[in-house]
Amino acid sequence: MGLVGIVLVSHSEQLASGLRDLLRQVATDEVRIEPAGGTGDGDLGTSPDLIAAAIARADDGAGVVILADLGSAVLTTRAVLEDAPGPLLVDAPFVEGAVAAAVTASAGADLDTVAEAAREARDVGKF
Repeated sequence: MGLVGIVLVSHSEQLASGLRDLLRQVATDEVRIEPAGGTGDGDLGTSPDLIAAAIARADDGAGVVILADLGSAVLTTRAVLEDAPGPLLVDAPFVEGAVAAAVTASAGADLDTVAEAAREARDVGKF
């Protein structure tokens, strides 16, 4: 079994891809981090098809944690998960939660532990 994967759902392809690039600096290469940003035609928004494909790419057998940027990204992800239960959509800050999840997944933690690390990032002060 591999490591927990991470999916980044954003209204912006650039935001999701940029966050993935940041996470590559803190996570081992074995953690599958997949962006699902924007729509299929490159506009701002979310795409169920892009989200489902990112989940499939991120799943290495240990489960997938999903973080979303804004409310409608959450709604779209929830609709996708109705047809594909298993991945966990986590209520966490997009950037800080993703960093915590990536570091924790790199350590080989299980799905629930990675999800909890992302959630706990909400309470970490910046200064």
